[in-house]
Amino acid sequence: MKTIAAQEIKRRGIGAVDAALADGPVHIIRNNQPKYVVLSEKDYESILSDLAEGRLAASENDLKAGRIKRGNSKKLMAELLKS
Repeated sequence: MKTIAAQEIKRRGIGAVDAALADGPVHIIRNNQPKYVVLSEKDYESILSDLAEGRLAASENDLKAGRIKRGNSKKLMAELLKS
């Protein structure tokens, strides 16, 4: 992952980040430590899509394994309070 110093962004503006994003996500270094990651909109949407797919798969596995309880909120709360 490419890195750029926060001072460089202050000096050159967002153009410094734009140039670095051409090669993928960019770590922003502040006080000699990686503090932030800047992503292109395309990379961000890809990450969100992957997370959504993972959550859906986990939910489907929970449903198949019988770990999902169905009912209205009052019934579910009453069951929780019994425990």
